[in-house]
Amino acid sequence: MKKIHSLVLKSFIGPFFVTFAISIFFLLMQFIWLWIEDLIGKGLDWLIILRILFYAAAMLVPMALPLAVLLASVMTFGNLGEHFELTAMKSSGISLWRIMSSLIFLMIAISIGAFYFSNYVLPYTNIRYATLLYDVSRKRPELNIKTGIFNTDIDGFSIKIDDKDQNTGMMYGFMIYDHLKQKGNKEVTVADSGEMSVTADNKNMIVTLYNGNNYSDLKEDKKTKKEFPYRNDNFTKQTIIFELPDISMKKSDASLFEKHYEIMNTNQLSIAIDSLEREYKSRVNSFQNRLAENNYFKYEKKYRNSKDSLKKIKDSIRRYVSPSKLSTLKNLDSLYEQMPKSKKLKVIQEAISSVKKTKQKISNNNQSLTNRLKWLTKHQLAWYKKFSLSFACLVFFFVGAPLGAIIRKGGFGLPILVSVVLFIIYYILYVSGEKAATENALPVFVGAWLSSGVLFPFGVFLTYKATKDAKIINIESVFELFEKVKKIFKPIIKSQIKVNDNITNS
Repeated sequence: MKKIHSLVLKSFIGPFFVTFAISIFFLLMQFIWLWIEDLIGKGLDWLIILRILFYAAAMLVPMALPLAVLLASVMTFGNLGEHFELTAMKSSGISLWRIMSSLIFLMIAISIGAFYFSNYVLPYTNIRYATLLYDVSRKRPELNIKTGIFNTDIDGFSIKIDDKDQNTGMMYGFMIYDHLKQKGNKEVTVADSGEMSVTADNKNMIVTLYNGNNYSDLKEDKKTKKEFPYRNDNFTKQTIIFELPDISMKKSDASLFEKHYEIMNTNQLSIAIDSLEREYKSRVNSFQNRLAENNYFKYEKKYRNSKDSLKKIKDSIRRYVSPSKLSTLKNLDSLYEQMPKSKKLKVIQEAISSVKKTKQKISNNNQSLTNRLKWLTKHQLAWYKKFSLSFACLVFFFVGAPLGAIIRKGGFGLPILVSVVLFIIYYILYVSGEKAATENALPVFVGAWLSSGVLFPFGVFLTYKATKDAKIINIESVFELFEKVKKIFKPIIKSQIKVNDNITNS
C-alpha cells in the first residue's frame, strides 16, 4: 500500500507545481496587460517593476491554488485511468477512497497552509503592494490621466480628457476644474485639444491648451449691487503651469493603508467588524431617535429659549403618563375637525412641508448608512474569504480526482478544458456571491460560501459515481424517465385537444 501511496503522490506533485506556475502566470497576465505600459512609461527601475509583479503574484495565490489543485487532480487520475493503473489497483481490491487517501491528507495540509498564507503572508504583501503602487502613481501624474475619468493627482485641480492619441501624445476634450480656493466648481477651463510636458527638473508640468474657454462664477458687486453670473474668456492658445509634487520614489508610510480590510488578518478583522457593527447600529438608533423627536414630540414656543426643552417635555411625559397611554391623551382627528377652514389649510400645508423635510432627511441618511453597511459587509466578506478560499482547495480535489477517474484521460488536452470550464463556473459564482452580499441581496455568509457550497455537492456526486464505477449520466435512464413522463401526460394532452376541438366546432 505504501508503494501505491508513493506512486499517487509522485504522480500528483509534479503536475501540481507545473499547473500552479501556469495558473499564476495566466492570472498575472491580466495585471501585466493593464499596468505594464504605464509602469514602463514612468521610467521606473526594473527592480521596482519586478517587486510590483512579485507582490501582485502573491495576491493571486489564493485564487491560483484551487485551480492548480483541480488541474493536477484531473491530470493525475486521468493518467492513472488512461494507463489502466487505476483499473489494476481496483481489481486488486483497493477502493478509490484508499487510493485517494494519501492525497486527501495532502489536500488538508495544503488547505491549512493556504489559510495561514491568506491570514499572515497576504496582508503583508498587500500592504507592500499598495504602498509601492501608490508611490509609483505619484511619480508621473500626467501619465495617470485616463480618458473619461477625472484625475486629482495634482493638488487643487481635477483634470479630465475625452480622448488621447497614443502616438503623438495629443489629448482632446480637456476639462480642468480649479479647486485651489476650495469654493466648489467656481472656475473651469474647457479646451478642444491640448498637450502636456514635464520640465527638465521634473518640478513642473506644462499644459498647452488650444481653442477653449475659461468660465468663472463671480460674486455680487457690493458697490453697484449688480450680479454677474459668470465670466467667459475665449482663447486660441493658453499655457498653464502646474507645480508637481516631489516625484522621486519616496516610500510612503504603510500606516496609510493599515485600516483597509485586505491588509488585516482574522483577529484584526474581527475587532474591526465589531467596531463597525457597533457604530452602524449606533447611527441607525440615533437617526431613528432624531426622527421620533422631530416628528412626534412637538413643543410650545415658550420652551424654545430654554435649554434642553425637548428633554424636559419628554421627562414630564414619562413622569406622569404611561407610554401605553400616550396615544389616548388626545384625539387628533377631533381636534382637527373643530378647527376653522383657514387653520385646517395651514395644518395641511405644515404637515406636507414636514413630510417633505423628513423624506429628504431619510434619503440623505439612507445613502450614508448604505455606504457604511457596504463597508462593514466587505470586512465580513474578507473574514469569510480567509476560510472559503482555503476550503475551495479541498472542494476542487473532490471534483477533480473522481472526474479524472471517470473520463480516464490524462495530459494537457481534455483535463485542462474540463478544469477551465469548472473554474469559470466557480469564479462566476464567487464574484456573483460577493456582489450579492455587498448589495445586501444575500446574507454575507451565503455570498462568501456560494461558490464552494454549490461545487461541494457536485464533488460528492462525482466521488460517489467514481467509487461505483458508474457513468456520470446514464443515457438509458434518462430516456426511461422521459418515457414515463410522456405516458403520464399523454392522456391529459389528448383530453385537452378534444375539449379544444369541441369548443371550436361549437
